[in-house]
Amino acid sequence: MGGKQDQDEEAYGKPAKYDPSFRGPIRNRSCTDIICCVLFFVFILGYIAVGILAWVYGDPKQVLYPRNSTGAYCGIGENKEKPYLLYFNIFSCVLNTNIIAIAQNGLTCPTPQVCVSSCPAAPWTVEPSQFSQTVEQVFAANRKFCLPGVPGNMQVLQSLQQELCPSFLLPSTPALGRCFPWTNSTVPELPGISNTSISQSISGVFDSLNARDISVKIFEDFAQSWYWILVALGVALVLSLLFILLLRLVAGPLVFVLIIGVLGVLAYGIYHCWEEYRVLRDKGASISQLGFTTNLSAYRNVQETWLAALIILAVLEGILLLMLIFLRQRICIAIALLKEASRAVGYIMSAMFYPLVTFALLLVCIAYWAIIALFLATSGQPQYVFWAPNSSLPGCEKVPMNTSCNPMEQVNSSCPRLMCVFQGYRSTGLAQRSLFNLQIYAVLGLFWTINWVLALGQCVLAGAFASFYWAFHKPRDIPTFPLGSAFLRTLRYHTGSLAFGALILTLVQIARVILEYIDHKLRGAQNPLTRCILCCFKCCLWCLEKFIKFLNRNAYIMIAIYGKNFCVSAKNAFMLLMRNIVRVVVLDKVTDLLLFFGKLLVVGGVGVLSFFFFTGRIPGLGKNFENPQLNYYWLPIMVSILGAYLIASGFFSVFGMCVDTLFLCFLEDLERNDGSADRPYYMSKSLLKILGKKNKGTPGDKKRKK
Repeated sequence: MGGKQDQDEEAYGKPAKYDPSFRGPIRNRSCTDIICCVLFFVFILGYIAVGILAWVYGDPKQVLYPRNSTGAYCGIGENKEKPYLLYFNIFSCVLNTNIIAIAQNGLTCPTPQVCVSSCPAAPWTVEPSQFSQTVEQVFAANRKFCLPGVPGNMQVLQSLQQELCPSFLLPSTPALGRCFPWTNSTVPELPGISNTSISQSISGVFDSLNARDISVKIFEDFAQSWYWILVALGVALVLSLLFILLLRLVAGPLVFVLIIGVLGVLAYGIYHCWEEYRVLRDKGASISQLGFTTNLSAYRNVQETWLAALIILAVLEGILLLMLIFLRQRICIAIALLKEASRAVGYIMSAMFYPLVTFALLLVCIAYWAIIALFLATSGQPQYVFWAPNSSLPGCEKVPMNTSCNPMEQVNSSCPRLMCVFQGYRSTGLAQRSLFNLQIYAVLGLFWTINWVLALGQCVLAGAFASFYWAFHKPRDIPTFPLGSAFLRTLRYHTGSLAFGALILTLVQIARVILEYIDHKLRGAQNPLTRCILCCFKCCLWCLEKFIKFLNRNAYIMIAIYGKNFCVSAKNAFMLLMRNIVRVVVLDKVTDLLLFFGKLLVVGGVGVLSFFFFTGRIPGLGKNFENPQLNYYWLPIMVSILGAYLIASGFFSVFGMCVDTLFLCFLEDLERNDGSADRPYYMSKSLLKILGKKNKGTPGDKKRKK
């Protein structure tokens, strides 16, 4: 037995030795992983440079604002008072092209477009008898819908031939910054276009823009119910906090109830499988009669399926019973650690709200990347080309169509209706030539900064909770501001170590993204062998990512306590856990089960209350707090459930970090100390009682001081 223990110590390192100077998180520490820290700061400077470059060359206005025929934006600059885009003949767009493509880039539509201050409110058309009159006479009330600079004394027929003014107007409504006709508008008779096709076109437009009506209703629902959603989120916050604080009293009974519940569910599954198997066995339904089939539901009607399920559930039931019998002491240790974690949270309540800091930093990282991506996607100089509705007309043969032109210069040509229109953005230039590389750099920056922010939160929380555990007299010996001290200490000394761990995780995540991209691109050309290989690679990378997250999490705890570099901390944490692997598994599963139940309780409770309230089954609180009248009652319910899940996840992530930190401290405590007066245990009395240990004396004054 002794030889086996010596082999384990040799394989997983030697236990931590007693250090009389150790008083919890080390205060006198130095900077760690300086090279990686410098690399991280250089990368951040490059990330800022990419943002500046994208801002200089990018032009997100092309996404946010529509453009007229000359490429000028509606709603800004010279067209600041004209935010809407009007198509002279929108049916030439709808009948020949995809309306979604028009919404994304309206200048590809083969009809002039002009920026207007408001969309037409009534139907109007030019009568043939008005062709000989002037533009000023005919378009007196509708002059604003003509192209800028049209002479008032020009004949109407000439203005229509050159497409300087529209030949008809339809009552329209603005959508996506463009004027689209109403579905019930009176449509005039137009040459070459039937009313039926026009009506179909209008219906097609509004079918494609149906999302606008939905978005308006959604906005109305949010305006009616936002304060009740905040109330639901407040309920989720209170429930999450109460659940964690009450674990100090009910952790033991709750864990055993959950375990018994799992055993009961498995027992019922065994009973159900036996009943199904018995019925099918009496009927003689065997798999030999069914044979092989791709219809998996057919296997429900054969006895072998239920027999296999019965055997699997029985094995799981037996394993859980044996674990409950032989690992009962370790389960009790896990329960005691959960109670201790609840106690730690009660003393360091500010830690429960630290996820707000993490959320704000993550929001900054994501918003910065999104802005960079938008500016990079819209970088380039605008390009204009010659265009005419019919290039085969006399006078147009010699005009080089689709060649560059200047929209600021007047077009002088014998080709009728020749215009200089916007075509797109050039792909040449510094930013455009390096666009792909810049986007890759931005994606890498997104992953690295997000992982660093998450690592910062874990290390800060670990430092705060470690200071709680290593305080011999609680709460007297707990530092005044444990969370703030841990935050400043982590930023000052361990930015490089956090960046090192975040970089390792980022590389694995980038590899997963690349593999998913390759799988998506080659999905149509894959054979079964290729799909199997890609699936194996994705599974391996997923497992590797989970392992690295587990290793990083425990490494950050050791960094917060001892202040060593990332590699040494990761090695020490891994060896410590491997020397106590059974306790690790039991604690991990018990904690996962308990936190899953907590999330289920919070999210389910908020979801049920939201459903009964927003469907009117629970009355309001009076005249000023009546139940909101909603178009989609499920919308605030889903928002409340999602918000409750995020709040519960934030609170329980702090609690989970507290449990993991106290667990590592507990293992170190067992290895460092023996309960004597000079080396007392720092663990709680309940843990000492479970382990059958006790402190044989009280430490001296020097021991109690930090």
